[in-house]
Amino acid sequence: MSTVLSDIPVVDAGAVSALRPPALWVAPEYTGSLEALEQKERELGERLAGIAARFFRARFASSLAAEDMVLTDAILRGSPAVRAGIRVFTLQTGRLHAETVAVLDKVQSHYGYSIEQYTPDAEAVENYLKKHGLNGFYDSIDLRKECCGIRKVEPLNRALSHADAWLTGQRREQAVTRAELPFEEQDEARGIPKFNPLADWTEPEVWAYLKRHNVPVNDLHAKGYPSIGCEPCTRAVRAGEDVRAGRWWWESKDSKECGLHEQNIKH
Repeated sequence: MSTVLSDIPVVDAGAVSALRPPALWVAPEYTGSLEALEQKERELGERLAGIAARFFRARFASSLAAEDMVLTDAILRGSPAVRAGIRVFTLQTGRLHAETVAVLDKVQSHYGYSIEQYTPDAEAVENYLKKHGLNGFYDSIDLRKECCGIRKVEPLNRALSHADAWLTGQRREQAVTRAELPFEEQDEARGIPKFNPLADWTEPEVWAYLKRHNVPVNDLHAKGYPSIGCEPCTRAVRAGEDVRAGRWWWESKDSKECGLHEQNIKH
């Protein structure tokens, strides 16, 4: 028996569209000039050289994500004074993605440099798990900040205990809590200067730098993750979403800091 067009069911295009997975964030293309990018790179090199000249024990806290790989590359390919004067470390929280941990080996292979790792106090972690469970941080902002305090802030304090300055990869564009981020500020809690050398960089400039210099990056970026933290507190984001929408996505965007940059939040 032949089939006529009227016998073929009509598929609702909207229903099919709803079944498709949403388009995820992808690294943006740089549309500026090469001269402008080179100028940004020169300024970054000058900033790092200035920090290395002013301080004897400067430390760079790397999250191993895109912005921090720009700084890692600029430090490790910089002058001997910059490479020796600014040590790179990371916080191994115990809840990082495998892709993030893999960046450590990429850096070792690419630059011949071993990034120092600071881990949380095992007893503090165990006590938190006994009281609140493995994922108790989902239950309230206070419990989330307590977890961050144990896994991030306390190790950071140890890492900076002998530092006379420290650096971050923060940018003003990243979040409302960072909109007024300066290049240099005073870390009141630790009594040392804190530098944000990429404060005025745009996201396209970050990715243009990474591609231009063939910098190794976290594989999660290719899976829709523009901003990366601990595995249970980070998700991929949709195209057009805020780049930090995937960080602690169940909280208000006005409180999305883990304690490492508490000064960013206006109380």
